[in-house]
Amino acid sequence: MHRLPPLNALKAFEVAGRHMSFSRAAEELHVTPAAISHQIKALETDLGVKLFRRLNRSLQLTEAGQACLPGLRSAFETMVSAVGRVRDKEDWNILTISAPPAFGARWLVPRIVDFRTANPQIQVRIDPAIRSMDPVRDSVDVAIEFSQGHYSGRSAQRLFGQDVFPVCSPELLNGKNPLTTPADLRGHTLIHFDAPMDDPEWPNWETWLRANNVDRLDPNKGPHFTSPNFTTQALLAGHGVALMAELVVESELATGTLVKPFDISYPGDLSYWALATSVDSEDDPVTLFWSWLTREASRYVREKQMQSQSRPTVNKSPD
Repeated sequence: MHRLPPLNALKAFEVAGRHMSFSRAAEELHVTPAAISHQIKALETDLGVKLFRRLNRSLQLTEAGQACLPGLRSAFETMVSAVGRVRDKEDWNILTISAPPAFGARWLVPRIVDFRTANPQIQVRIDPAIRSMDPVRDSVDVAIEFSQGHYSGRSAQRLFGQDVFPVCSPELLNGKNPLTTPADLRGHTLIHFDAPMDDPEWPNWETWLRANNVDRLDPNKGPHFTSPNFTTQALLAGHGVALMAELVVESELATGTLVKPFDISYPGDLSYWALATSVDSEDDPVTLFWSWLTREASRYVREKQMQSQSRPTVNKSPD
């Protein structure tokens, strides 16, 4: 991280630039005009550029000053707002959660009302994660990620596993090039649901095709999307076959608008994980949400197991 100049010097410049006057800046900061002038000269020396043109009875910002002032003004306004929230205690119970769009829309949002009902004092904010999030780096309380779970130095909890498998429109099963075996993919377009941040562990066609001994097929050719919604729409339109996690397409599979041409999952242990910097205090919003989230995940797993056990077994007649 680059070394910053002294905060007092930056503030003196911001106020002087806002008023375009050393004397008015001195009044706002309760110091002398000479002190303001000294702080700004020290800042100019530190930066190695002139920030003001000092005229007879006025000031003008140099190009360097014009480039620097808006960012400093925004930074100080942000700091004032942050300190104000702490003093007012209005944001102490805001819980910020980042989650992949599909997980957020299809799993978390339908259930979060129960958490809000049980904890009305906590304000919940859910942000769609378009890249890999880190609770410390990105200032989120809990980050949900879809991965193979190689985490260290953070509180991490596996929520539930996910099968990833080929999915397509039912029209492709018996079309011009019937799709019944992995080798039949040679006659179809591969649709790619790519990782937002080029995660090397993200499911990809190259790994799946290699595991199923399918050659003479370019594993990277075909349309690429980073949005689950765009990918699903392409599948519904019959544009090809994509590797999709069960949660993302379970509604479409249940209604039959999408199908699994063959029941072969991706060769990897992929799961949804919850990450946080720490989970300790009993009444802390993060701890309360963490406990609720793990309970809901366990319930979801049990429900899926019961549904699987209740499906009728198909008895095939011998040839």
